[in-house]
Amino acid sequence: MADALTLLLLIALPFLAALMIGLLHGAGRGVHSAIAGGASAGGLILLAGLAAPVIGGAVPSATWAWVPALGLDLALMVDPLGWMFAGLILGIGFLVVIFAHFYLYKGEDTGRFFASLMLFQGAMLGIVIAGNVLLLLVFWEMTSLASFLLIGFWQHKPEARQGARMALAVTGGGGLALIGGMILLGLAAGSFDLATILSRGEDVQASPLYPAILGLVLLGCFTKSAQFPFHFWLPHAMAAPTPVSAYLHSATMVKAGVFLLARLWPVLAGTEAYTLIVTSVGLTTMIIGAVVALFRHDLKSILAYSTISQLGMLVMLLGFSLEAAALAAVLHILNHAAFKAALFMSAGIVEHESGTRDIRRLGGLAKAMPITALIATLAAASMAGLPPLGGFISKELMLYETPKLALFGLPWLLPVLATIGATFSVGYSLRLAIHLFFGKPREPEPFARAHDPSAGMWGAPALLTVLAVLLGLIPMALAAPLVGAVTGVVTGAGVPAFELALWHGINLALILSLAAVAGGVLLLWQHKPLLAAWERAGLPDAKRMFEAALAFADTWVRKAVVATHTPSLQNMLFAAFAVIVLLVIDGAVAGGGMFTGSRAGLPAPPPAVIAWALLIAATAAVVNDARNRFRVLIYISVIGLIISLAFARFSAPDLALTQISVEVVTILLLLLALNLLPKAPPLLSSAPRKWRDGALAVTGGVLVGGIAWAMLTRDPGATIAAYHLANAKPGGGGTNVVNVILVDFRAFDTLGEIIVLGIAGLGIFALLDTAAVGAAGARLRAWREDTAHSPERHPMMLVAASRIILPLTLTVGIFLFLRGHNQPGGGFIAALVVAIAFLVQYLAAGYDWSNARKRFGEHKLIAWGVLAAMATGLGAMVLGQPFLKSWFDYFSLPLIGKFELASAMLFDVGVFLTVFGAVMLALAQLSHVAQRAARAHAAKVAAERGEGGAP
Repeated sequence: MADALTLLLLIALPFLAALMIGLLHGAGRGVHSAIAGGASAGGLILLAGLAAPVIGGAVPSATWAWVPALGLDLALMVDPLGWMFAGLILGIGFLVVIFAHFYLYKGEDTGRFFASLMLFQGAMLGIVIAGNVLLLLVFWEMTSLASFLLIGFWQHKPEARQGARMALAVTGGGGLALIGGMILLGLAAGSFDLATILSRGEDVQASPLYPAILGLVLLGCFTKSAQFPFHFWLPHAMAAPTPVSAYLHSATMVKAGVFLLARLWPVLAGTEAYTLIVTSVGLTTMIIGAVVALFRHDLKSILAYSTISQLGMLVMLLGFSLEAAALAAVLHILNHAAFKAALFMSAGIVEHESGTRDIRRLGGLAKAMPITALIATLAAASMAGLPPLGGFISKELMLYETPKLALFGLPWLLPVLATIGATFSVGYSLRLAIHLFFGKPREPEPFARAHDPSAGMWGAPALLTVLAVLLGLIPMALAAPLVGAVTGVVTGAGVPAFELALWHGINLALILSLAAVAGGVLLLWQHKPLLAAWERAGLPDAKRMFEAALAFADTWVRKAVVATHTPSLQNMLFAAFAVIVLLVIDGAVAGGGMFTGSRAGLPAPPPAVIAWALLIAATAAVVNDARNRFRVLIYISVIGLIISLAFARFSAPDLALTQISVEVVTILLLLLALNLLPKAPPLLSSAPRKWRDGALAVTGGVLVGGIAWAMLTRDPGATIAAYHLANAKPGGGGTNVVNVILVDFRAFDTLGEIIVLGIAGLGIFALLDTAAVGAAGARLRAWREDTAHSPERHPMMLVAASRIILPLTLTVGIFLFLRGHNQPGGGFIAALVVAIAFLVQYLAAGYDWSNARKRFGEHKLIAWGVLAAMATGLGAMVLGQPFLKSWFDYFSLPLIGKFELASAMLFDVGVFLTVFGAVMLALAQLSHVAQRAARAHAAKVAAERGEGGAP
């Protein structure tokens, strides 16, 4: 139980921090960074408590049923591999929060920044400690969405928006492939439980699904970790703030693909296809990234391509399918995290203090920024693989393993190409350090501005650089226990025997390493002529190729759509309904049998016949008078009223109440919407088209009516209704079966519905928010000018009546809410009733008067509603029950007596808040958009007059 609570708290802390930061959005950066830093530090403390048992071989785990029918459980586990990555995510995340607190400029939206950062941290933690592959996929996609928010944080910059879209397109596309691969993997292994899958590697590789699994999973890993040919998105993600870049490149996002390769090593590795594909892609990426990095000028771009190269090296090592190569990859993951985060933070410091990241304008900064120069130079030396730093040891281990694999049957190919990649790595690392910090200043202005920042900014990269140094000086004491345990998990073969040291004698790896260092020095010495040759070469740009591919696809898709779909909504709807009618006819003909069943009908009393006649007349009137919108609304209200009477007649009071409430709210909102439409709508259909559409409508209506008749006159037999009737009270604690179904038996459906309703409200807000400006605002003003206003816009009688109705209606709403679990009512109906009370206030007294007295925000109501409903479900899981399972019990109090409390009430609160918030958000936009359009126009005219000098 203790492990379960620890794991749940570990994964929940970042998301809770994001929520708190969002709720305290108006607070200062100190509050935001304190919450984010506190969540990261709290996670580190929890993780530290698991260190000894995890490295000792224990695997703390916990599982809660989520969607058992799909094999999706909220399963968490922490083995050495997950522990190491979680430590990197939380540790570097904590340092990034500190760095960002001092780095972000005054006026930045720190609430949005730190909330997005915590969402990203939580998603990454979910990936590395997920014990179910379907749950892993949920968090995998969440990282793509969170990184989109972080990369596009500076929304005013086109390059930020473009970089965010590119990252989402590439990683999101790879995520779709990964979904397919993981589902096939679960089918091949017979389970979606990660531990079970890892124990059935032989079964998976023997399965005919293995080639498809391998291809799809590798596609997901390669896109996420920026492997060739999907590498191009990563440099454009540098439009993000530098703290984001430091986090994304060192411990998160791009490391997710490497993590998944390591996690699935026991299942996928060892086959010829795996070794050939993964090694080749990693090696190619390593070389291309290193070569391009040597000739880049933007500091973050250099580091971005260096990340691509380093990730290629990690992928290549995992592709060898050798235990010693896996150990080298694990060690280099630690080294890379340390020196890369330090280098990005150092690049951010240089830009922050000098005003530029262009290395061609910088130089000699060691004199002005000695602390930053020392930090960055040591980190760059570790990236170059120079002794006595940690990067040297992992590079030596990599070069030592290359002769053991004959790539394409050539035993010399891999050592030679790996040495070439290492040579360019030395070259770009030396260029980064020497051209930036040593020599003469290239331009006086950046040098004059540059100076070391406060310790708050350089403290985080300094700590990481110290770690990079210690990983070289005392690797056995600092990293060996963790590296050994992680390697054993990756390979599934136990902890290997190994030794980490700076000196292993003179061997081939040392010779290749010396050749790489000598080659790197030569590249730095000849950089200027090499750069000129590189620029003359005019090599293809991956970004332009990606954009050209997108443009090509967009052009041909549009042509295909035009060729196969007529650009007419009416014709498309006609075709869709015609197909449906034909399918119904085909089903009726194929089914055969008697049209009328044996079930006896009920007599039709005169009121029912009258109501039926009114329903037919109102429906016909809607069709006949379609261009008079106001009268159409009256007819629709008659139809809704008759349907609600039918529900009441057949003993469905909940449905009747819901229908009436929805009808009133809808009609009132549509009346407001009429103000935003022209008085005379255009004529959309000619007479022949009306006859055609009418014939199809009558045919479809007759068929649907016939199907309803055939069903209603037959004995339904055994249905699920009996189960609901029998279990509503003992299982859900309520006698109102409809409400128990909504908040317990089918609560997951209800949760989805209120989320959709909230999104619909936000969609209305987004659509109407721009209707007051530009061409839309001009059209709206023109339509409003043609509308005659009543001289008494707020009638006194209506205003007085609305004041009396408000408290009465609120009382009725509360009453309906509280009785909903056992009598007709509930959160949905109560929300609509309360919304009607506020609608009447707006209609009677006007938007400005009512809005000035409002004490709630519609967006927050929707958010709190969804969160309350989600909290109910998660609370049930914490108590060991299925998601959204209701809890209830009976209590007694003096004077009150015995009463029931059920967790379904909290879920109903969420339903109430979401529905009420969505309706009020639509009301606010519909009520005020015309006034905003007029005010925007008046402000524009006033500004133009001021510019023209008119009085």
